[in-house]
Amino acid sequence: MCLCAIQHASHPASVNNGLSLAKIKLHEYDYIFAIGTFFAMLDAYNNGANDVANSWATSVSSRSVTYRQAMVLGTIFEMVGAIAVGSRTADTIKNGIIPNAAFRGDAGVQMLAFTCALAAASSWVMWCTRHSAHVSSTYSLISAVAGVGVATVGASHVQWGWNGGKGLGAIFAGLGIAPVISGGFAASIFLLIKLVVHIRKNPVPWAVYSSPFFFLVAGTICTLSIVYKGTPSLGLNKKPAWYVAAVTMGTGSGVALLSAIFFVPFLHAKIIKKDNGVKWWMFLQGPLLFKRPEPEHADRAIVPNYAVVQEDESTPETESGVKSDPNNTEIGEVPSTPPTENNEKNLVADEAAQLSYKQMMAQSDNKLHERLLKKRGPFGWAMRTLRDNPMGPGQIYELQNMKILAKRIPATIICGALYGIHYDIHAAQSGIAGTPDGKRMQRVYAHAEKYPNEVEYTYSFIQVLTACTASFAHGANDIGNSVGPWAVIYAAWSTGNAAAAKAPVPIWQLAVLSGCISIGLITYGYNIMKVMGNKITYHSPSRGSSMEMGAAITVLVFSQYSLPVSTSMCITGATVGVGLCNGTFKAVNWQRVSLLLFSWIMTIPIAGTLGGVIMGIVLNAPHFSS
Repeated sequence: MCLCAIQHASHPASVNNGLSLAKIKLHEYDYIFAIGTFFAMLDAYNNGANDVANSWATSVSSRSVTYRQAMVLGTIFEMVGAIAVGSRTADTIKNGIIPNAAFRGDAGVQMLAFTCALAAASSWVMWCTRHSAHVSSTYSLISAVAGVGVATVGASHVQWGWNGGKGLGAIFAGLGIAPVISGGFAASIFLLIKLVVHIRKNPVPWAVYSSPFFFLVAGTICTLSIVYKGTPSLGLNKKPAWYVAAVTMGTGSGVALLSAIFFVPFLHAKIIKKDNGVKWWMFLQGPLLFKRPEPEHADRAIVPNYAVVQEDESTPETESGVKSDPNNTEIGEVPSTPPTENNEKNLVADEAAQLSYKQMMAQSDNKLHERLLKKRGPFGWAMRTLRDNPMGPGQIYELQNMKILAKRIPATIICGALYGIHYDIHAAQSGIAGTPDGKRMQRVYAHAEKYPNEVEYTYSFIQVLTACTASFAHGANDIGNSVGPWAVIYAAWSTGNAAAAKAPVPIWQLAVLSGCISIGLITYGYNIMKVMGNKITYHSPSRGSSMEMGAAITVLVFSQYSLPVSTSMCITGATVGVGLCNGTFKAVNWQRVSLLLFSWIMTIPIAGTLGGVIMGIVLNAPHFSS
């Protein structure tokens, strides 16, 4: 709208021309601060359920980590990344799109503007997450802020251009550039792995002895993101260039040296000498493992099976017997020879061919539900409680229904919190046998070369580090989505001055919202994870580590220039880039990629319009004259 609307809504205590900070809390706007806080936390929750779930989908899809492990590691590294580096991109969200001077010192309208932006962005992302539509929470909030800016101060006051790398022109340039750059980085890393390891006649020793190099790369990038122009509160951005180079390279080299001392001997004993008596904790023995005597009758190394579609179990709802519940237990050992169950699988295929699409979907859901009812612990109790206590006839306020509701409410809460832990993500990604989606994924997997499990076992450890690096990068970049507007709202409310938005973001706000991000990943991340990862192309640890490293490099480069970029777009671009390294376009599920592209593009006008409409209605709502 126009500037006169702002002046009309201005509170006298908040107008000081931005020359000084009036230490006057706007208690008359406590409700706006409360609503803004709620939507900031909801936006962070959605970020975890949508963006972080997509980031960890690569590691879970590759079977390098379980969903439970992703929850723990994601929580730790998201919080570290958010607190250490997160305030840099938050400054772009706060002041780079709507100039602070455009509010003319009106802290109340400033609070309202960013509250409406958070409400629009979080509502849109929540709706998309509910329908398993992967969107960028970064661009959702940026679009909402731009829409709010048009409704508040007019289109002429919104920074549409480059604005020193902080305007909408610079931000939206990343929409097309970041996935391409990420795909290039990831493809280059994977092609290097193929050149050094996969094309060899005996790739296992090459994989073992080259692993310290990849630990060097991951350790250097993670350290660089902290040291190079870190948060102002740490003062690391004032260090000289030689200091930055020495610390980053020194840390990366230290990680590589430790892997050479402890990790390489462990792998040598386990997969080269095929010593199945080696336990995981024996890596502490380091070079002493080289002196272990040769094992007798060592036919094969016992390592996990990293195949997306596994032949050692038969589950009708997946293409070729994907494990029924890989997320509930640790990855099992690979049997020496898979059992022959071709007759049973053929019968399953014949039965599936006679069912309609809806019937096959319902059958798959029923089988998953039956498995969940057999779980032990609080989750199994909650599932059985909901099954055994259906709501009776009549109104909800009748005594019998109120008693039933008293049992169902805690059971529903437990199910909502723990459902993702027991969800069969791999089965959902590979599709249901007989459906168009299942056939499409079968064709995609057929064009991807499968590498020995011993080689993939080596890269599964590297992928844990790359996944943590990617999670750190996400926390560093995407925390600015929610904390930027929330910091503006808090600063305006606590000081009564719009100019306070330029103040540094408090650490406690970064910590609170990074916690909300982790809760989103834990409780609802499965709903996005099930349509990502293997749904785009075939995953394995060597591929997954390349994808995550390429995405992490891209995000950290953009973050150092204070440019918010979607981690989801980067990991998706990296996934496509590595998928194309199979040598054919058929190794990528282009239908899923097209849907992702469509949802990304539609986010911009929908979130922007929604934010502008909400702000316009609230700001210009009729009211009684005083």
